[in-house]
Amino acid sequence: MDCHSFHAIAQLRKIPEQFCKPKNCSLQRSVLDSHYQAAPSTAAVPNLDKVDFLKLQNGSDIRGVAVAGVEGEPLNLTEPVSEAIAAGFAAWLLEKKKADGSRRLSISVGHDSRISAKKLEDAISRGIAGAGLDVVQYGLASTPAMFNSTVTEDDAFLCPVDGSIMITASHLPYNRNGFKFFTNAGGLGKADIKNILERAADIYNKFTAEGLTSSKGKAVASVKRVDYMNVYTSDLVKAVRKAAGNIEKPLEGFHIVVDAGNGAGGFFAAKVLEPLGAVTSGSQFLEPDGMFPNHIPNPEDKTAMKAITQAVLDNKADLGIIFDTDVDRSAAVDSTGLEFNRNRLIALMSAIVLEEHPGTTIVTDSVTSDGLTTFIEKKLGGKHHRFKRGYKNVIDEAIRLNSVGEESHLAIETSGHGALKENHWLDDGAYLMVKILNKIASARASGQTGGSKVLTGLLEGLQEPAFSVELRLKINQSHQDLKGGSFRDYGEAVLKHLENYIDSDPKLQKAPVNYEGVRVSGYGGWFLLRLSLHDPVLPLNIEAPSNNDAVLLGNVVRAALKEFSALDTSALDKFVQAS
Repeated sequence: MDCHSFHAIAQLRKIPEQFCKPKNCSLQRSVLDSHYQAAPSTAAVPNLDKVDFLKLQNGSDIRGVAVAGVEGEPLNLTEPVSEAIAAGFAAWLLEKKKADGSRRLSISVGHDSRISAKKLEDAISRGIAGAGLDVVQYGLASTPAMFNSTVTEDDAFLCPVDGSIMITASHLPYNRNGFKFFTNAGGLGKADIKNILERAADIYNKFTAEGLTSSKGKAVASVKRVDYMNVYTSDLVKAVRKAAGNIEKPLEGFHIVVDAGNGAGGFFAAKVLEPLGAVTSGSQFLEPDGMFPNHIPNPEDKTAMKAITQAVLDNKADLGIIFDTDVDRSAAVDSTGLEFNRNRLIALMSAIVLEEHPGTTIVTDSVTSDGLTTFIEKKLGGKHHRFKRGYKNVIDEAIRLNSVGEESHLAIETSGHGALKENHWLDDGAYLMVKILNKIASARASGQTGGSKVLTGLLEGLQEPAFSVELRLKINQSHQDLKGGSFRDYGEAVLKHLENYIDSDPKLQKAPVNYEGVRVSGYGGWFLLRLSLHDPVLPLNIEAPSNNDAVLLGNVVRAALKEFSALDTSALDKFVQAS
């Protein structure tokens, strides 16, 4: 354990001052081991697998394999690993909060419907308790609710907590799991996650059998359970009532179906929509099932969107709402089956937000369409700031713009991650849907009729591409062209070459402002080639007025990249040749 971790926990544990001086760092570690693990023996646990903790980082999240049985995917998110990560977060939190021992800090723990959730919840609880902090377990919960527990003030529900951990791997397969971390300042960033994993690796390597047994006893003594989701959902209900002029049941007469994909979002039907008066019959896959037997809980997935669309049409509903596994993403469908996702969801939310905050800047990720820019700026009178992929990148950019005097109230990715300034810049799929419900409810309160047509009407004038495609060009990391270098360096070289190639073609024009990859307009459309945030892949997005125009753009990229033999362009070749 590093000195920072020692000092933070030492303060809470009242370790004698002489052990807290820098010159005694090696002594500090052994003293902390005994206090943290309460272990009379310092013999390492012999049967713990070696784990590269830093490989568990996935941007601002932690992700790993928590269930055995899938070929080629060995376990790396075990219970001891999870316990060490929790202890690392506790040490990080103690340091950030400058804990002085005057009170015990507390951390809330929740999870989605994954089959590995309970065992990881228990392991996380042991890690927190072993570090001397209190644990508040929420059981099945949404990611946004976990953040909210750090800002809610309610003694009856042991809030606010000092930190929060959500156990989730979003829409990934059943065998995966992971963690997201929060304080009242928001979600942790990449640097924080790396710091926690480094601490966790050190803690893991010093685990003793006695210490692991001791942490179980401490968890029994310090774990409390509360139903925090009742607090979170009641706040959502209050928000809709307020928008409708404090009407008790502003959605009475509306038929709204929910598809939770067997994730954690099933609460929305009974605990949000029904108290507001909506009929929710026909809602589907509300029961938690970590095997996800019906479809991937992902608003970007075509099968998932087809399922909610069919449910709306079959039930003649006014609106359909779909969530991802942990409810930080969402999408909707109107009464005719029109999907509000990707560019349409951004356009809809932009229309709602710009009514409330005229002229504000809308921050999106890099793959949004040119038609969306025209809609936001020409039709709505706002400003479109197209930034990088990654929901945390988009949110952080909106926060940055506000800090330098450029007002921004919405940060939203095409994936369905949407965050509002009014909601602590939290990407909250349920709150995003509440904003849509607010629009319907307030329209009815003012005498308008038509249900979801109110929403569809907000999209009037949005130009949508006739053809769009995303192709993934993989970098072969074992190819000799990489010469032992990183795939990132190779990918950057590809992008630089493409940029120079474009400069020589008068029919093509680079985007004047661009923050990620190479974005080029031509043949009535555009393409963006960028380097994936985490993987050895160059995703290529093309949008055009027709398939033929898209092929022309594809051929431009294909010709520019032909000399990069470590780049697998088979997906692009197939698209061009088949069209």
